[in-house]
Amino acid sequence: MLIVLAVLILAFVTLALLWPRLLSFRAQRPGEYQTTQPGFDIRRHFDGPIKCEGMVFGPTGRMVGRFVADMQGSWQGAKGTLAESFRYASGAAQNREWHLTMGENGAFTATADDVIGAAQGQQSGATVRMTYRLKLDEDAGGHVLDVTDWMYLMDDGSIMNKSEMRKFGIKVAELIATMRPAPGHA
Repeated sequence: MLIVLAVLILAFVTLALLWPRLLSFRAQRPGEYQTTQPGFDIRRHFDGPIKCEGMVFGPTGRMVGRFVADMQGSWQGAKGTLAESFRYASGAAQNREWHLTMGENGAFTATADDVIGAAQGQQSGATVRMTYRLKLDEDAGGHVLDVTDWMYLMDDGSIMNKSEMRKFGIKVAELIATMRPAPGHA
């Protein structure tokens, strides 16, 4: 009986450890989307003015914030910037400027002031995945979160973004956003 209990506990622990790596949002891989269309090219789709709307959900799945953002992308060859200006429903504002560098085979890196090191990105088919470590402002606790962003290009040129933020492997927040060319710049 003790052996059966030990095997069941071991199986449960193994499943709990493997679930996030095999069967969750973070388990997606860019190659799974390689043949999806239309093709997502960040140099094209993050160029010019972009409008964004989104929501942030806390660890219980409840919405904890809403925002709108104006973004401006520009590129010179393999290097680009994406300036983001967020306005939250709470009245708070936040700015971030990404510095992007294209690599080979759809890979890219990105840096920003609140990102530790460089984000690693990969374009594949109609998707972009980006992973990075984000340091929150001190007034938000100063925590460092592991972020996985997936962006999905829609047929009309809009982009659906889902991000998952984790601390010590535990999901603490999600973000859902839409991005589209600003009116007159489609």
